[in-house]
Amino acid sequence: MKERGLLDETLVIWAGEFGRTVYSQGKLTADDYGRDHHPRAWTIWMAGGGIRPGITIGETDDYGYNITEDPVHVHDLNATILRCLGIDHKRLTYKYQGRNFRLTDTAGRVVQKALTFEA
Repeated sequence: MKERGLLDETLVIWAGEFGRTVYSQGKLTADDYGRDHHPRAWTIWMAGGGIRPGITIGETDDYGYNITEDPVHVHDLNATILRCLGIDHKRLTYKYQGRNFRLTDTAGRVVQKALTFEA
């Protein structure tokens, strides 16, 4: 994609459904050696489409469990992705039961340091 200039306008996102710890709870056996899930931190990488190359945002403790630096809430992630797509997350709403809702709820901040442009 980079060779053909497609990353200028294409946003690539890779993410798992949850984070993984560097350890496993319980007894380790030949059949049960996987790492545990955890809800507090996970890895996502993004490229192209206005994402600043080579940047890392956020950090966890040595166990990969608690966030120790620069947390990014899922609403912030959604706001940032929408901004890369040229959409203002505060204006993208849908009406449900008489109220306007948005994907980022009442929160969400664009993670400016992840972008190559001003949001």
